[in-house]
Amino acid sequence: MRLPPHLSVRNGHLHIGAHDTVALARRYGTPLYVTDEERVRANYREYRDALQARYPRVKVLFAAKANGNPAILRALALEGAGADVFSAGELLLALRAGMAPGDLLFNGSSKSPSDLALAVEKGVRVSVDSLDELRQLDRAATEAGREVEIAFRVNPALEVPTHPKIATGLATSKFGIPHGQVPDAYRAALSCRSVVPTGIHCHIGSQILEVKPFAEAAAVMTRLAAAVTDLGVPLTFIDLGGGLGIPYHRTTDPAPTPGDYAAEVIPVFLQGVRDAGISPELWVEPGRYLVGDSTVLLARVNSVKEAHARFVNVDAGFNLLVRPVMYDAYHEIMVANRADSPAAQSSSIAGPICETGDLLARDRALPRVQAGDLIAVLDAGAYGFAMASQYNQRCRCPEVLVRGKEEALMRRGETLDDLLATAEEPPWQHRG
Repeated sequence: MRLPPHLSVRNGHLHIGAHDTVALARRYGTPLYVTDEERVRANYREYRDALQARYPRVKVLFAAKANGNPAILRALALEGAGADVFSAGELLLALRAGMAPGDLLFNGSSKSPSDLALAVEKGVRVSVDSLDELRQLDRAATEAGREVEIAFRVNPALEVPTHPKIATGLATSKFGIPHGQVPDAYRAALSCRSVVPTGIHCHIGSQILEVKPFAEAAAVMTRLAAAVTDLGVPLTFIDLGGGLGIPYHRTTDPAPTPGDYAAEVIPVFLQGVRDAGISPELWVEPGRYLVGDSTVLLARVNSVKEAHARFVNVDAGFNLLVRPVMYDAYHEIMVANRADSPAAQSSSIAGPICETGDLLARDRALPRVQAGDLIAVLDAGAYGFAMASQYNQRCRCPEVLVRGKEEALMRRGETLDDLLATAEEPPWQHRG
């Protein structure tokens, strides 16, 4: 298995950065998410530098939905990142992390009136998803006595090689304005009182392991940008979204890099904007690529059961990592306290949730595992804790951040009191 550079095996134990995962699990308990801050920052710089080497007017917006921990947002803000935000919560956390309003884009297909009012209040650009939303946003900005800059999110109707639940640029997707209707949408925006169209936006999907679809999207978007420019819209940015995948199958997956992405996309983008006679900023929205491989999920083995298969029962399930259940997603598994031991038998990693599908991995070749061992699930930094739940009334686990030789909690584990913190007792249940 090809480990990323911040993971290593020393003295039989899996290390993340300078830290022994076995020692971290002993200190903080399990289940436990552990993230290497330096890896997040390095991934961001790799992405930014690859694009800026070919086109200096690039802005990198982190897709905050991938991992909304405030410490992660702060680390990226310190590197100069902005954020693609999908809710009022993500917007406010990004601002609190130190990101400037002008470096945010409020995305989403179903924004509430309060969402739109917040974007106007904070001076955040909005990616508008429908003409109905455009009218509501114009009304909110007019009532506030302010102007708001927008892009329209385009549905480019592109097929992409990824799971259908995360292919967002299909013609049948819920996202975006159908590309044939885009000029009319900008005409409508030009007639608004308080909306100023300044950009154009798309996102074709997530966990894409080929770069050609991104170049196809760039061609569609720059052609539309030319048509929109001809209407008199001064486009200052074209946002191509994110979606570059990572090699979850670390022995077989292709692993396109930001350099590969830039080499394929930038020439198409440059030709398109030259043909349009414009020189906009290029915005991109990587999420998974920046944080996915930065994190491991550590889980303690509770028991081992021989049945029709060999089940290794651990203390983390889809309440903490839903991707294997939701997307049939694959994550590499290691026995962290015996990381250099050879594979001895096939095992399935089963969580504690009362659902048959609560399996983190099926039929993996692992060393002989016993109760008390420590399982590490790799590449858990994107859509891991961010999609965690309290199903079965299980507390969400702590998150630890490491940097060099330093380590610290970046989120404490929940307690049973936290589970009850928002509960209310209806008055008739305690009368008499």
